[in-house]
Amino acid sequence: MTTDRTRMWLTLGALTIISVFVLANTHLLKVSLASQPACIAAETEGAATYRAAKPSC
Repeated sequence: MTTDRTRMWLTLGALTIISVFVLANTHLLKVSLASQPACIAAETEGAATYRAAKPSC
């Protein structure tokens, strides 16, 4: 009986960790897709020039 109970707790712990990992990654993906701007003004001054990934402005 002790082995069954230990196995149950280990399985429950593993499922909890996997669930938290999947939910956190889902949240990060959702936030990254929702906050992706369509247009970014390009910075032309300075030594390093940064450009938008989609320069649609």
